[in-house]
Amino acid sequence: MGRASAAVGGGGARRWLSWLGLCFWAAGAAAARGTDNSEVLPDSIPSAPGTLPHFIEEPDDAYIIKSNPIALRCKARPAMQIFFKCNGEWVHQNEHVSEESLDESSGLKVREVFINVTRQQVEDFHGPEDYWCQCVAWSHLGTSKSRKASVRIAYLRKNFEQDPQGREVPIEGMIVLHCRPPEGVPAAEVEWLKNEEPIDSEQDENIDTRADHNLIIRQARLSDSGNYTCMAANIVAKRRSLSATVVVYVDGSWEVWSEWSVCSPDCEHLRIRECSAPPPRNGGKFCEGLSQESENCTDGLCTLGIENASDIALYSGLGAAVVAVAVLVIGVTLYRRSQSDYGVDVIDSSALTGNSLLLNSAMQPDLTVSRTYSGPICLQDPLDKELMTESSLFNPLSDIKVKVQSSFMVSLGVSERAEYHGKNHSGTFPHGNNRSFSTIHPRNKTPYIQNLASLPTRTELRTTGVFGHLGGRLVMPNTGVSLLIPHGAIPEENSWEIYMSINQGEPSLQSDGSEVLLSPEVTCGPPDIIVTTPFALTIPHCADVSSEHWNIHLKKRTQQGKWEEVMSVEDESTSCYCLLDPFACHVLLDSFGTYALTGEPITDCAVKQLKVAVFGCMSCNSLDYNLRVYCVDNTPCAFQEVVSDERHQGGQLLEEPKLLHFKGNTFSLQISVLDIPPFLWRIKPFTACQEVPFSRVWCSNRQPLHCAFSLERYTPTTTQLSCKICIRQLKGHEQILQVQTSILESERETITFFAQEDSSFPAQTGPKAFKIPYSIRQRICATFDTPNAKGKDWQMLAQKNSINRNLSYFATQSSPSAVILNLWEARHQHDGDLDSLACALEEIGRTHTKLSNITESQLDEADFNYSRQNGL
Repeated sequence: MGRASAAVGGGGARRWLSWLGLCFWAAGAAAARGTDNSEVLPDSIPSAPGTLPHFIEEPDDAYIIKSNPIALRCKARPAMQIFFKCNGEWVHQNEHVSEESLDESSGLKVREVFINVTRQQVEDFHGPEDYWCQCVAWSHLGTSKSRKASVRIAYLRKNFEQDPQGREVPIEGMIVLHCRPPEGVPAAEVEWLKNEEPIDSEQDENIDTRADHNLIIRQARLSDSGNYTCMAANIVAKRRSLSATVVVYVDGSWEVWSEWSVCSPDCEHLRIRECSAPPPRNGGKFCEGLSQESENCTDGLCTLGIENASDIALYSGLGAAVVAVAVLVIGVTLYRRSQSDYGVDVIDSSALTGNSLLLNSAMQPDLTVSRTYSGPICLQDPLDKELMTESSLFNPLSDIKVKVQSSFMVSLGVSERAEYHGKNHSGTFPHGNNRSFSTIHPRNKTPYIQNLASLPTRTELRTTGVFGHLGGRLVMPNTGVSLLIPHGAIPEENSWEIYMSINQGEPSLQSDGSEVLLSPEVTCGPPDIIVTTPFALTIPHCADVSSEHWNIHLKKRTQQGKWEEVMSVEDESTSCYCLLDPFACHVLLDSFGTYALTGEPITDCAVKQLKVAVFGCMSCNSLDYNLRVYCVDNTPCAFQEVVSDERHQGGQLLEEPKLLHFKGNTFSLQISVLDIPPFLWRIKPFTACQEVPFSRVWCSNRQPLHCAFSLERYTPTTTQLSCKICIRQLKGHEQILQVQTSILESERETITFFAQEDSSFPAQTGPKAFKIPYSIRQRICATFDTPNAKGKDWQMLAQKNSINRNLSYFATQSSPSAVILNLWEARHQHDGDLDSLACALEEIGRTHTKLSNITESQLDEADFNYSRQNGL
């Protein structure tokens, strides 16, 4: 109902002022259109003086759906004019559509007006309240105002704020399924479905759906088992939640014991009881206790004996068999001694790992001792003897393997091979460049068949190489970890065995507070080596790099096992340099040791990159098939550990891994299996959707995080499986893995584990280890190390290679340009994009020759003291 803005009493002055104002406003509007204003003025004053406009119809609240405008209507009597005012401003007369009629009962004029409101008008309005409009109606006595009608843009988000979770409840227990619908305007109405059929709580007093959108079943019945879905809908759209499987189970109970049976020839009688009162259903527990009970039925007076000749023959046969086996064992032992060089085989490995092994010159064991090198490094005969006598037997060194072989098994064509790995040795072995070496070969070259089941399935994440003055590159395949030793870092006439390893066990770096480990713990050594030029260590990380959201630190483990901060990635330092790329950190260091990257999230928008992958394998039950979904830090070494584990379990990669951005917003991770083909497969209860707490995902560097799903075929003839794996973070991102595979290995398509394979030779030495030829590198350094008045020096070289921070570190080096090029080598170990470097040099104006034109024959030359005729 309208509100009068002018009193009825008070005389005609106020009445005519109101009328005069309306006339001036209408005349002004008409003048603005350049037309006569006679059309907008009322024809005559109503015949009933003293009557204010009365609203028959007021504008209602409205919602704009998509891009469709809405209409607001007003109807009043008596009314000479009706105009809309929106957000405190008059709507232009041109935007009004007016109709006039006569009320036959009262003889008063009835005026109806409506306007259109568009989505753009609402979006452009920025006020403290919603977009609103109201009507103002005039009569000769005064004005009346209608109610305010709000206009809002309707929408409905896609994701539920809370999906219902599956439950397993005992019969007559209470079931509560929570549902928080997506945010929407207007608010969504919720409806529950059971097995795709709507639930009517009014027809079932046991079900209540009124409590804040939740579904409550007061006393669970067997018929309440099923798949429940929360449906949310408003005027814009409908949304479905993830289905929640509810299983109502019945625990089994024992019937009463039966009567004792008659006494058997064994002097025992028994009684039984069945688990059928009631029997377990829907996964309920089976009855506890014995289902069968027996006891002596003669009060212990019954004695069993050998009653007939058949029993005597049985026991005689068993005795003969025992004697025959004993004779066979003695014969085998004598045969093995006759075939052995020293009378007995070495079987106990404790003699090689801790206890003394007593040998003499006449009785030498058949041992194969080898030192593993990644490069073509061999040992001289005197060193061979030293390793054979002392190092291999009494003080095992790095990578020494002792292979013990049974001559008896060799004679049968099969042998068992035991491998013993000595403790990692942290020492180094300096060698002269002109020293010759020979390889240790096993004495006994008798062929044998390896027992593959007994061999370790996971390779050790450790690699070694021997480097000299020419430098080189040490790469740990498929881990993203590498080490670049620059030319000249090791003194001339020296070569050192350098190793690199990744910690596969529990991280020794314990996070403090909100700090998390972003990379593997990488060790390079030996720690006592002194290099003359900084080396480059590349460590992969899983952070979505942003200085606004992360504070990333480089840490080093001390000899006492404690971790100390070396520097923050954004800090200025002259002791080391960190260059953070999207997937790896390249660090320039002067000393070997154990290093790792940690991150402290500054905001909730800090993101860890996770690699999600799904593996599948057949179960022991021929009808079952297992899916394992992994969510691990996006570092190659973390995924390699998953691959190694799956190979051991017989798993196969079913879909190319994908990247998931996981926010530090404390919301959990949900993993669910969707779109399983009906009538072909079914998923076992309570495994369709699994939720992982935030902390378990955020600090997932300890063990590979995975969820297992168990599927079952209805018939053995089903060999194809198709489904979707949905991995999503609540209030975050999601990924879909599409599984389309055959469960038969012979029909399955092989998916590559790693998109980019590292070098087949982990250790590369000399010229081939570097992308930039040495002579060109020397010319670049000679050119840019010299200060230039125009600024075209090493600082410009750094800038053109996207190195804009902590330039003071390079200023302290004897050749800043050489260190910059070392960093370039570390960043481009896979692509070797020489064209980009040539373009950077051309921009500086120092060269016009593209480095990629250099031929392979020039790169193979080992002499670094020559000058190139076609170089820079």
